Amino acid sequence: MTEALSPALRAVSDAVLAVASELSVEEVLQRLVDRARELVGARYAALGIPDGDGGFTRFLVAGMSDELIAEMGPLPRTHGMLGAMLDASEPFRTDDIHTDPRFRGWWPAAHPDMRSFLGVPIVAAEGVIGAFYLTEKEGGPRFEPADQEMIELLAAHAAIAITNARLYEASRELSALSERNRLALELHDVVSQKLFSVVLTAEAAATLLDRDPDAARARLERVGTLARESLDDLRSLIDELRPPELERDGLAAALRKHVEVLAPLHQTAIEADLDEVPADAERDRQVLRIAQEALNNALRHAAATRVELALRAPDGGLELEVADDGIGFDPDDPELRARRLGLTSMEERAARIDASLEIDSVTGRGTRVRLRVGR
Repeated sequence: MTEALSPALRAVSDAVLAVASELSVEEVLQRLVDRARELVGARYAALGIPDGDGGFTRFLVAGMSDELIAEMGPLPRTHGMLGAMLDASEPFRTDDIHTDPRFRGWWPAAHPDMRSFLGVPIVAAEGVIGAFYLTEKEGGPRFEPADQEMIELLAAHAAIAITNARLYEASRELSALSERNRLALELHDVVSQKLFSVVLTAEAAATLLDRDPDAARARLERVGTLARESLDDLRSLIDELRPPELERDGLAAALRKHVEVLAPLHQTAIEADLDEVPADAERDRQVLRIAQEALNNALRHAAATRVELALRAPDGGLELEVADDGIGFDPDDPELRARRLGLTSMEERAARIDASLEIDSVTGRGTRVRLRVGR
């Protein structure tokens, strides 16, 4: 039995690696259906994820050409044998799917004939979240119990892989949403204020036009200056919407770019002392977000005259520090934490990379955020 299961274990390893390499849900599912087909020697394989409304959110296949898939038309519905595998948590094998009374419904003219069949539900904590469909056993008339056992093993780990991939995609969406919210605040606080000044200055120029042309001309020149500044601010924020190329440029370069974007938007001086550090994609992504949140807090809430950003790589580790000379606060104040969710976000990001995070702040004495990784 151990020898029979070793290919399944290799397939499971591939599925885990697919998630670990941060592939999308679609890519994880395609890798799973490809491995399922290879494992049991099926001519055709499919993996369906139901949408809860009689259809499939995703239905991926293996063993069919793109041309054949196109000829078969829209995705199937969850009826017939496809739906039967989603209604129960038990696998099903048959030598000839045509003889089963549940074999009814969707069957396009271009669809290849299929006889031998193995269906295995994918069961998670919340119930059946999908199913493997394998047909046309190659080199034999039917799928054997050992085939079913291997796909059941793969399905158990597929449930974990699919759930993890979904969570990963959801976390990326939340991260993107958080970043959009932060930029929206910047737009509101910086650009909208300058545009409001443009309107007021233009109105003042209009009232002065007849009785004091020179003063009106000065106001109009001021309108032009404010409009140009607003345009520059918008361009800076648009540049920031483009995600930093961490893997290409490195963490120090990404932080440097972020400071270059922030500096023209605030009166506070930002001093950056950034050393190059060895690349680590997941760590660098979390460190960048922590640095952005700490800088945002210092620039928006601290009323500081100076903010210092430092990045070091002592003894193979990494240290990030953001310090300001602002008004400070009590990091343990629960009411303040409720308003500043960024503090909790920074702590959660630090935990993901097994880092220590210190937030040292005293009212009236400024704030220092220090992150240490790998020491």
